[in-house]
Amino acid sequence: MKPIDRAELFVRVRNQLSLKQFGDFQQNHLSNLEEQGQSRTAELQRFRIALDTTGDAIFLVSRSSMRYVEVNTSATTMLGYTREELLKVGPAQTSTAPIETLERVYDAVIARHPTSELAEVQLLRKDGTSLLVEARRQANRYGDDWLIVSVLRDITERTHAAQQLWESERRFSDMLSNVALISLMLDSKARITYCNDYLLKLTGWRYEEVIGRDWFELFIPPRIHHLRDTFFPALLANQPETLHNENEILTRLGENRLIRWNNTVLRSGTGEVIGTASIGEDITSQKQAETRIKHLNRVYAMLSGITKLIVRVRDLDELYREACRIAVEEGGFLMSLITLVDQQHRQSLPVASAGKDKELMAAIKALLTSTRDAASTMVARAIREKAAVVSNESETDVRVLLRAKYAASGIRSMVVLPLIVLDEAVGVLSLYSSEVGFFQEEELKLLTELASDVAYAIDYIGKQDRLEYLAYNDELTGLANRICFVERVTRRMHSIGDGALKLSIVLIDLERFKNINDSLGQRVGDALLKQVAQWLVHEIGDPKLLARIGADHFAILVPEVRDKENVARYLEKSLESFIDHPFPVNEITLRIAFKAGVAIFPDDGADANTILNNAEAALKKAKSGGHRYLFYAREMTQAVAGRLTLENLLRQALDNEEYVLHYQPKINLLSGALMGAEALIRWNDPRTGLVPPAQFIPLLEETGLIHDVGRWALRKAIEDGLRWRSAGLTPVRIAVNVSQRQLCSRGFVGEIRQVISVDANAAASLELEITESLIMEEVKHSIETLSMIRTMGVTIAIDDFGTGFSSLSYLSKLPVNTLKIDRSFVSEMTTGPQGLSLVSTIIDLAHSLTLNVVAEGVETDEQRRLLQLLRCDQAQGYLFSKPLPSSIFEARYLTQMKPGKVKLL
Repeated sequence: MKPIDRAELFVRVRNQLSLKQFGDFQQNHLSNLEEQGQSRTAELQRFRIALDTTGDAIFLVSRSSMRYVEVNTSATTMLGYTREELLKVGPAQTSTAPIETLERVYDAVIARHPTSELAEVQLLRKDGTSLLVEARRQANRYGDDWLIVSVLRDITERTHAAQQLWESERRFSDMLSNVALISLMLDSKARITYCNDYLLKLTGWRYEEVIGRDWFELFIPPRIHHLRDTFFPALLANQPETLHNENEILTRLGENRLIRWNNTVLRSGTGEVIGTASIGEDITSQKQAETRIKHLNRVYAMLSGITKLIVRVRDLDELYREACRIAVEEGGFLMSLITLVDQQHRQSLPVASAGKDKELMAAIKALLTSTRDAASTMVARAIREKAAVVSNESETDVRVLLRAKYAASGIRSMVVLPLIVLDEAVGVLSLYSSEVGFFQEEELKLLTELASDVAYAIDYIGKQDRLEYLAYNDELTGLANRICFVERVTRRMHSIGDGALKLSIVLIDLERFKNINDSLGQRVGDALLKQVAQWLVHEIGDPKLLARIGADHFAILVPEVRDKENVARYLEKSLESFIDHPFPVNEITLRIAFKAGVAIFPDDGADANTILNNAEAALKKAKSGGHRYLFYAREMTQAVAGRLTLENLLRQALDNEEYVLHYQPKINLLSGALMGAEALIRWNDPRTGLVPPAQFIPLLEETGLIHDVGRWALRKAIEDGLRWRSAGLTPVRIAVNVSQRQLCSRGFVGEIRQVISVDANAAASLELEITESLIMEEVKHSIETLSMIRTMGVTIAIDDFGTGFSSLSYLSKLPVNTLKIDRSFVSEMTTGPQGLSLVSTIIDLAHSLTLNVVAEGVETDEQRRLLQLLRCDQAQGYLFSKPLPSSIFEARYLTQMKPGKVKLL
């Protein structure tokens, strides 16, 4: 390579540099050199001066040697080297990039010759620090070599400033995005130039969907579009109501949100308005809460006024009139209306109103009496369903038949509240509001209470008439009650005379009614009783010949009887017809039968009460004997007398300590080990010996003696268990049966606590067996009582499971440990697949609830084998042992068999 001619270099460089510092030099010095023909030494001197006078760093690099061939003073200052030091090295020593990268970069600059390249480059100073520069590079041909001329400018501070600006903007954006406030900027034409994430989350839009869009068209409800015309002028006028205003915005789904704004005008440096910046707070919930409070205060005022009215009013018309007035004046409703049901014409008739004009009221009356539309009104629905009917936007609600008229009167929402008296809707209270959505949960709760108070007043004021009615009629069915029926029978008896005709009383009892009532609920039971009464009225033809004289007992007066055969034929026909008749209740079709007892006047008594009592005796005999119906016989009276004698003997037996406990073992079906025992009450009558339980247990239940005898059984069972434990015998848990009277007694929990307080081991020795049907009679009470007993360490078993129609939802909540399968299901296991499937289902159900399962009444090896296959836990029955006296049970199972297996009998 030929030596560097620096004068020639200057000429080449001056053509590349376009910096302002070289402009003057090129015009003033270069032309002078050429014109005056000064020496090359002078030219080089001027070249050096020109390079050194520019503020940018200039580097000339030989591509072939990759060495600096010339640098200016700014270059040495920038890198901290002397000129001589730089001319000894190359760009590889002053760059953060390796030499291979630099060679590729220079070759690319050469390839673009004669154009220049602008790039950002990282350099290394002599002290090891780095700096960022902006480099403009151009290649120049120089003989066989290429010279790369680089003009560099330090941009470290500029880059740092830009980074700080970017970071500041990022922090500002993050702050506005994360704060729970709307941040919004609009230009002077109301186009969105910025919004934060909170606005997007609140409204459901995406960022790219809103930027540049018109704010008023996208977010402002059409009914308040006039804000566009007033917003900017008012803001420029610095009006406080515009700087801080509230208005609704629309979400993407059309929901309205109320926003409180703080607005600011944005101006350019010249003072020109370029837009607005706003911070918004979503106050929808706050405003709704304030509105709720105002609404509730109005309802409270109305409730207070009507409560005072009820205390003083004594006239129904005044009650209706004043209640409507208070609703309007104190409750703030636009209109109120009370409508009563006319049972005779099956219409709803307005009886009082307040608040609106006669034209609207006339339209409502016409609608309610219309044969075509009356059944479709909200009033009719509230009466049918016995529940409040609400329309919170009546102007668009298709259920509101007069919505156009209501809208014209300013009514926007309404509620129709049934007035319930004795479980019947006797009318409705309708309230009409000017606000959309007025009737929310809390308001409805208070208004329902108010309607209940009005209904109470209706009931209270009309009580005198109703008391007279109820004195002679059954409240549920409307039939005569016992008093009225006896009077009617008496009058009929007096009219018979001495002719050949007689009259009879047929007393019927609905079969399985108690199970239906327990399993499906009292509401279903009551509905069934009403339908039965209707069927009887239709069958008999004259409701005056009928009466309801008990929970499920109906009496029929047959006014003309020639002989028993006539009555028997009538009963046979009626029984068949009754069994075939379906009774639909709550989407369930029920079919039931009845049993009947018959007494005839004058054969079976001289007065109505005697005839009715004898019909009851015949009915009891029919039920106990399994007969469909029975006529009264004199022997039945003797049986009643015998029951009184037996009752006295049972009372004496408790005093004379004639009751004993027999124990029947419970056996583990897998291991054969003794798991426990059931204590069974026996009566050791000194006159006749042991009396079968079926002969005295039902009478104990009926007379209430079971409460005292059951308390004795608890104490005796714990006494025996503790005695066996103290003697070192195998401790077993003893199950004691609990009666209905015991479980329902308020002091039952205290009794259990008292009997187990005698010893620390008493609770662990006791289990209570309660029949499923008994628990289901009062489920909530049973759960509460049994939970308290369980906390004492006493276990609970459900006896006769499968016969009580229990609900699975309640079964999972019952605090029990064991299910006992009723003996009837066990006996049917071997008679067919249905019986076996039923037992299997009960066992699987119990195990899914982590309950122990005991099968009762196991009498055969086949039953035992099937129960083992079905994974039943325990069993008891005559296959293992009959109930044994305490001493024999102790010797056979607690002494001899300890600790082995139980032998089958």
